[in-house]
Amino acid sequence: MNAPILPPAAASRPQTPLLDRVRVPADLRNFSVEQLKQLADELRAETIDAVSTTGGHLGASLGVVELTVALHAVFDTPVDRLIWDVGHQCYPHKILTGRRERIRTLRQGGGLSGFTRRAESEYDPFGAAHSSTSISSGLGMAVARDLKQARGIADDRNV
Repeated sequence: MNAPILPPAAASRPQTPLLDRVRVPADLRNFSVEQLKQLADELRAETIDAVSTTGGHLGASLGVVELTVALHAVFDTPVDRLIWDVGHQCYPHKILTGRRERIRTLRQGGGLSGFTRRAESEYDPFGAAHSSTSISSGLGMAVARDLKQARGIADDRNV
């Protein structure tokens, strides 16, 4: 018996007309609230499709899709730093921060890291991995910012 011929993976990818317009998080500020809701649905579908291809930790990422869209729509990333508590939450963040074309290399040799990684993107201020390491990292960044400002060094980043 012959094996069925399957279509290329790209042919089965979800339709994402709004997500297709996002290159950097600032692009989200051009969308209405209703469009942001649709974008969240598209981002969820893209995340599921990508993780279905590469494997990974899907639950944590799906739990923060709306939060990720909202944070990037409101804050001026990367000037305002987003610190993810668990690295597995960052897949939607990676898609919105210019790494969508490489998201299907997630956790593969030479591909995207399964966590935030400073060397990978200016949008990753901290290499998140395990739960609660974000607390000390965020505190350290806030203290460093305050010390710089006390010395007259401008650092207006939000943490």
